[in-house]
Amino acid sequence: MLVVVLALVGLSVAFGSRALSALAGWLVVEDPLIRAPAIVVLNGYFPFRAMEAAYLYQQGWAPEVWLIQESSPGQEEALGQLGMRISREESINREVLTRSQVPPDAICMLNGKVKNTADEVRLIAHELAQRGRDRVIIVTSKAHTRRVRATWRALVGNSPSAIVRYAARDPYSPSRWWRNTREALVVSREIFGLMNVWAGFPVR
Repeated sequence: MLVVVLALVGLSVAFGSRALSALAGWLVVEDPLIRAPAIVVLNGYFPFRAMEAAYLYQQGWAPEVWLIQESSPGQEEALGQLGMRISREESINREVLTRSQVPPDAICMLNGKVKNTADEVRLIAHELAQRGRDRVIIVTSKAHTRRVRATWRALVGNSPSAIVRYAARDPYSPSRWWRNTREALVVSREIFGLMNVWAGFPVR
């Protein structure tokens, strides 16, 4: 897979905008939907991921939606010293879900805090094992889908299985991303994130 990435980068340099668009488009993958015990909303890009999870829930693909707590101790401590509190991302996602007609008793906050995608995958897999479940639907953003799938396969394997889906309303577009600072950062982060997965997670 690392060879594939390097080849795509080489094509991008050699052939310009079409190859650059192909590189960004290659990051986006999606698995066929299968009914599962739960839909998990990965952290980031709210409200789009939670909105997609709510849609899948309303379509009957799973009876529960799981949320994950993000660990930001440094940020929380600094804000605490200033006497400030902010709404945590998982709290905002919960609000999005309830406003999208997901019943409160169908929303589950997983025990444990995470710092990155690998932590999220480990936590989800642990929860599935504890509950004796064999699959889960994971909702993330478009550009993050390939890395989520690769991380799951590297850390968990094929059992339990993860059905990776992206948020349909995510504004990410593979075309001309290199002219937008935000999307250029997204693409570069995902490429280097994939390299880290395939190298065995040397960067923690």
